[in-house]
Amino acid sequence: MVWCGIALLVQAVLTAAIVVGLPMAVSALDFEGRYGMMMAVPIWFVGGVLLGMISPGKTVAEPVVATLLVAMPTVWHLIRTQTVRTLPLFMYVILAMIGVMFTMVGSYLGERIQMGPAPKRASES
Repeated sequence: MVWCGIALLVQAVLTAAIVVGLPMAVSALDFEGRYGMMMAVPIWFVGGVLLGMISPGKTVAEPVVATLLVAMPTVWHLIRTQTVRTLPLFMYVILAMIGVMFTMVGSYLGERIQMGPAPKRASES
């Protein structure tokens, strides 16, 4: 449960900082509609890699659950703020699920990085 909370915090802060905060700070950026989701997917992947690298043991599911919980308010925010670049709701849901899958791949990759290289076999030495 501790790592679920940490994963939720990391994914929420990363998503809020890039998708919501960065366009507020830099007026030239506009992550509206599909562009917001196209930014969220790699952010969730990077969050999964980071969490996989720092978490003790095998924790692949925690970042995925956290991303699923973060994806819902992200989709709601992007739907609420869209003006010109609009997408239907089902496209937001599909892109959010793609982001959740990318988080799973990222967390697995982070776990592999944390474990280091595979031990050599006896026949290779």
